[in-house]
Amino acid sequence: MKILHIRDNAFQAAVYSFLITIIVFFIALFSLYISDVSDTISLVSIFKTFISKPILWIVASLIIFVPVVIFFIYQKHEQLLEQKQHIIDRENAKSLTINDFIYKLIHDDFSAEYSSDDKNDKIGKSLTELRDTLKQNKEVAEKRRNEDEIRNWTAEGMAKFGEILRSDNNNLERLAYNVVKNLTDYIGAIQGGFYLIEGINENRTFTLTAFYAFGRKKFSDQRIKWGKGIIGTSAIERKVIYINDVPESYISVTSGLGKSNPRCLLVSPLIANEELFGVIEIASLQPMEKYQIDFVERVSESTASILSTVKMNMQTSRLLEESKSQAQALSSQDEEMRQNMEELQATQEEAARQAERFLRLETTVNHTMIRAEYTIDGQLIYANTKFLHKLEYTSNSEVEGKHILMFISKKDEDWFKRLWTDLSSGGRHFEGYMKHVTKNGKDLWTMATYTCIRDEEGKVERILFLGLDTTEQKKLSLHLEGLVDAVNRSSIKIIFDINGNIKEYNESFLYVFKYAEKDILKLTVSELIDTLELELFNKKWENIVRGMNFQGQFKVKTKTGEDKWIRGAFSAIYNMYGEVDSVVYIGIDTTNEKLMEIESKRQNEILKKQEKLLRESEKELSNKLKEVKNEMKEEYKEIEHIKLRNEKTLEGALDAIVTTSLDNKILFYNNAAVNLLGYAKDEVIHRDISMLFDKKSIEQDEFLSKYTSPGDKKITGERKEIRIKKKTGEEIPVLILLIKAQVDKEITYTAFIQTIKVKLF
Repeated sequence: MKILHIRDNAFQAAVYSFLITIIVFFIALFSLYISDVSDTISLVSIFKTFISKPILWIVASLIIFVPVVIFFIYQKHEQLLEQKQHIIDRENAKSLTINDFIYKLIHDDFSAEYSSDDKNDKIGKSLTELRDTLKQNKEVAEKRRNEDEIRNWTAEGMAKFGEILRSDNNNLERLAYNVVKNLTDYIGAIQGGFYLIEGINENRTFTLTAFYAFGRKKFSDQRIKWGKGIIGTSAIERKVIYINDVPESYISVTSGLGKSNPRCLLVSPLIANEELFGVIEIASLQPMEKYQIDFVERVSESTASILSTVKMNMQTSRLLEESKSQAQALSSQDEEMRQNMEELQATQEEAARQAERFLRLETTVNHTMIRAEYTIDGQLIYANTKFLHKLEYTSNSEVEGKHILMFISKKDEDWFKRLWTDLSSGGRHFEGYMKHVTKNGKDLWTMATYTCIRDEEGKVERILFLGLDTTEQKKLSLHLEGLVDAVNRSSIKIIFDINGNIKEYNESFLYVFKYAEKDILKLTVSELIDTLELELFNKKWENIVRGMNFQGQFKVKTKTGEDKWIRGAFSAIYNMYGEVDSVVYIGIDTTNEKLMEIESKRQNEILKKQEKLLRESEKELSNKLKEVKNEMKEEYKEIEHIKLRNEKTLEGALDAIVTTSLDNKILFYNNAAVNLLGYAKDEVIHRDISMLFDKKSIEQDEFLSKYTSPGDKKITGERKEIRIKKKTGEEIPVLILLIKAQVDKEITYTAFIQTIKVKLF
């Protein structure tokens, strides 16, 4: 339509010019005729005029030529006007697009797109680069802000939990609850559990010590076997496990608003010094960030260290309690043995008179209680000293975890298995004689009692063994001569006359007192007793020869002068007339037990002194910690003061100073650098240093190439002449000196830049 309109306007102009040229032609022709009045106007005269004046042909040709020329000129003019109007409209549309794009950038809408058909549109390219730069700067600032928030969050959290761990390390349950409660709340989770390891070896379990959910303390009696579930897996692999897609059936949380299943689960082991103490389990409805997971892991490490300290304190306390109980046990053993001897003596008096000599001998045998505890599976979990001593073991490590059949004769296994099955299922307790086998294969007869120990629900939890060593008594009942022989081999037997001279003795006497047979003939009881106890013993001897029995422990001297302690009984032997004919002594060497008692008392005194020293050391350590803490605060203030002073000094320097990190990010940019290069501080901070140099200069100059490349291969300590680019794009020559600084693991580079001024004369 526009083309037709242009043609119509051009045609009208041609018609108007045609009419005008005709009018001009006739006017010119008429003027010629007026000047020449001699001729009349006729066709012939007109023809003659054209012949005489050829210019008229030119004027006549203009009638055709001028309209045609005007037609084409006007048409071309209209086309040029149309093209200019199109260019104006396109520029207006481009201006609107640019204004809209800039408006979106001003309002932080970095998703705005700029499109142009012009490949040489430099403004569009600049605007696109500006958008990308602003978007990148915003992302960097947002990332830096998030990192600062995370660092502050982590530092505050570690300080908070450090205070919790320091204040609650004397109560394990309160410590566990405070840790899991504050940890669950701090990371925004909904539920937390604190599991501690109990038991040894394969019998280890994870006990739920503290449980917290929805802002309240919860109570749950939960135990997880070693290696079972996610808790066991985390403990075995000794690493943090994070699951962001928890199965529906694994765990659920119910509140007043309904029931829901946590989406995420975090399990962190408590490890310190290669030792595992337990596991912390955290459940959350929202996914956990990596910094939260790292924070839980750091709290777990700190908690494990405190648990290690608590465990050491508990072991020390337990050792002190054991030492006290051992001292009490040793003091009560004398009374217990005396009571046992009295009971045995009463039993012997009721027996047949024909076995009186052997029954009196039996009253001298040392009987003490033997104790052990077993699981229902028959594994030994506790044994006292008498058990070890009687069964000829030296330490608990030799018997703990061993099956009870280890102490039963092979011949009695079938019978004992039936007995044990009945006991473990809650049957009647067993009471009677039982033979055990010692470590060296010897038979140990006991008056044994096996009793079930039940838990609160009435289920059999453990089986308790109590026994008295009745080996000799059992042998007496089986064969009297065998008992006599056994007594002779295991006890000291001496028969004196009423004057104290030795009439008979056994090998045990020779062994303990270190006498030869030739030395015995003139030996009396007074020579055996320690001189300090002799006066008291002489009074007791007078009662003994009158028929009164005496039993107890006293100190004796061997032939070599060595001190020994023996425990036994003196009994009168009557003749057929009822008169005291001789005195028999049956006893055992209790030197080791006495020495253990003395050593135990000594160890107890040492432990008391160590406990006192430990308390004093604790107090001293606490004071030193306070001093170190105060010193660290003062040093931190001094460091901050020095840092601020250095920054102000650099800021006021006349030379331009630029500090970059190892990865070439600008960290410091002083006022002199702003004046020299024209960039504001916020335009360069955290930007790459390469923005201050031309790419060709970087490629051609080795110093600039290494300076703008990340890493630790920059040229330092040398003053270099280079060209640096200002904000306007102008390159100026400068002198630069690059200095490297390292604080801990952080490396920075500081450039001191001086302008080069040349004076022309």
